[in-house]
Amino acid sequence: MTSKAPSPGNWEDGEKDPEFKPLDREEAVRWRSAQPGLSAWRVVGVQLLVGLIAGALGWVFTQRASVGFSVLYGAASVVIPTALMAWGVTSSALSRQAAGHVISAFMSFVLWEGIKLLLSVAMLWSAPRIVPDLNWLALLAGLVVVLKVYWFGFWIQTRR
Repeated sequence: MTSKAPSPGNWEDGEKDPEFKPLDREEAVRWRSAQPGLSAWRVVGVQLLVGLIAGALGWVFTQRASVGFSVLYGAASVVIPTALMAWGVTSSALSRQAAGHVISAFMSFVLWEGIKLLLSVAMLWSAPRIVPDLNWLALLAGLVVVLKVYWFGFWIQTRR
């Protein structure tokens, strides 16, 4: 029996691998300048703005302050941990030490993502004690609306 496995230089459909050509310094600089940059702090700022607008709309449409505060708390349970993670990944002493080391930078990201997740869960768990007359549906709406800022930002970046 003969093996039908593709040869190392061929794809399964029979086309050859394109030749890999590393970029020189000038080409890499041109490529980086053509790629859109997105600041973590810009995402946090937009999340904060969207959360404030959503809280105000919740208050205006229902004429109940408890709904507005519930929406704001749901938004805050995303914005505050995201801001902490943005600081940790970009400005903390740990991030300065990890700069230039891929594995260290990745581990720093994983650490701050874990802290972000734990803080979000802790904020949601403590919501009934912090927000008087908590409306869980409004809290969930604020949380989801602010989480969608990531996707909206990604969509805007792909349009450019």
